Amino acid sequence: MELLYEDRHLWVAVKPAELLSEQTPNKDGFADLLANENKGYVGVIHRLDRGVGGVMVYAKTPFAAAKLSAAVQKHEMQKEYLAVVCGRPTEESATLKDLLFHDRFANKTYVTPRARKGVKEAILDYQTLETVHDALLGDFSLLKIRLHTGRTHQIRAQFSHRRLPLLGDRKYGGFSSDSIALFSHSLSFVHPITGKELSFSKEPVGRAWELFGRSE
Repeated sequence: MELLYEDRHLWVAVKPAELLSEQTPNKDGFADLLANENKGYVGVIHRLDRGVGGVMVYAKTPFAAAKLSAAVQKHEMQKEYLAVVCGRPTEESATLKDLLFHDRFANKTYVTPRARKGVKEAILDYQTLETVHDALLGDFSLLKIRLHTGRTHQIRAQFSHRRLPLLGDRKYGGFSSDSIALFSHSLSFVHPITGKELSFSKEPVGRAWELFGRSE
């Protein structure tokens, strides 16, 4: 387990891509590993899909969990992602706004044209950092993404809708790869007890990121 920060109120850790963010009935989620070190308690503040890794914060106490969760609801926690998409965005940087519907039975999120029951607004900003060209497979672009909302599969669905699926994301039409090329790169928030501003970052590893020299 890779910890970037720990005190008696919280952990900041790097979740491996192959583990679920939360606790599971089989006790094999990433949160289970943390709970084992804290007398069984762990406060899950936000989530990453299985197949997606990166920087996350977890609470050690219910009070810290409530404060951190409130910060998420107020959009006071800044989360930045790196992603590799198949293709080249038409705009180097932009804000994407969509209405999303998550089908729980299919576990897939769709962009919809109008509001209805179960539909939620999704907003993100992206910036294209680099694009490379493969003679056989075409363009791949490295994006920096900042979420303003935290919808299920939001990044994956919004870019797939624009024919820019994430590399490795077979569910949303991406080319096969080791794993989904999406990584929670940095996280900034105010400490729930001390009020100190904290910021953490981690570079992703794997073949997708080596296309751009980002892999450690």
